[in-house]
Amino acid sequence: MEENSVYPFLLFIALAIILIVTPVSAGAGSGLSESNVVSVPDNASIGIYVLDFNRVDMEAGTVGVDFYLELKSDSPISIDDVELMNGMLSSVSVIRDTPNDKEYRIVAIMTAEPNLSRYPFDSHNLTIRFEPKNKTEREMVLVINPSTSGISEEADLPGWTFTNSNYYTTVNTTYLPGEVPYSRAVFSYGITRDATSTLLKFFLPLMLIVIVSLASLMLKGTSRLGLNASLFLAAVLIHWRVADAIPLVGYATFLDLFMIITYATLVMVLISGILILKFMETKDMARIERTNYWSIRLIPAISIVLYILLFLTLVI
Repeated sequence: MEENSVYPFLLFIALAIILIVTPVSAGAGSGLSESNVVSVPDNASIGIYVLDFNRVDMEAGTVGVDFYLELKSDSPISIDDVELMNGMLSSVSVIRDTPNDKEYRIVAIMTAEPNLSRYPFDSHNLTIRFEPKNKTEREMVLVINPSTSGISEEADLPGWTFTNSNYYTTVNTTYLPGEVPYSRAVFSYGITRDATSTLLKFFLPLMLIVIVSLASLMLKGTSRLGLNASLFLAAVLIHWRVADAIPLVGYATFLDLFMIITYATLVMVLISGILILKFMETKDMARIERTNYWSIRLIPAISIVLYILLFLTLVI
């Protein structure tokens, strides 16, 4: 009789244990499943078609650009979801406005990062960089649409020639250590300074000055000194005018090295003229002839070799 009364009690305890354990295990299982859920970022298609670039200001490091921006996504998207990272928007006009497909016409002032080491034979990349404004790489990934990206054939930048265009995206872009990375879309447009304009406006007058200075070595009178002093002053004025168009940089440009050789050539001719003038006062004809002999043979040779070595740096 006592054994029969124990069975209901044991059954009650077993049911109680099952009721307590089942919710706990269910909660643990649901928590595990939630932790294993990986959110898929939105793939936002972005395309930029450049209509025109405006004047490149090397001193200020800016360039104006007029372009179309297209944004597409499976979820609603707008220009408020992205941010121009290397410039400032001047005006934005809406061309197409649907929840998942937007097109804008934008005029912006972009910042440029010029490398002037080869100035005035310099080349640069003008970039347009967009990033999501608030969403990280886990929430939005920018994907470039090549079919809507490019540059107009009518785009013109006076004094420059367009070379190539390159579009790419970068990942793991962060601004602070340990920060969640952002997706970035980069549109790059290569330009190079017009060679014909450079030769006519800069090198032609300077080379004429050097040629006239070297030709003056044939003169034995005192007129050589006055002529080369005037040529030296003209070279300084041309250098000042051309160098004033670029900002001060912490390295020597091609222009600086070219002018150093030019100044060295003019100074050598001036020194030879001063020596001849000095020997003429003492009527030392032997030294006058010796100075003329070595000046005609050494100064042009040294100058030509230095110019050749300098221009070889452009192709090496």
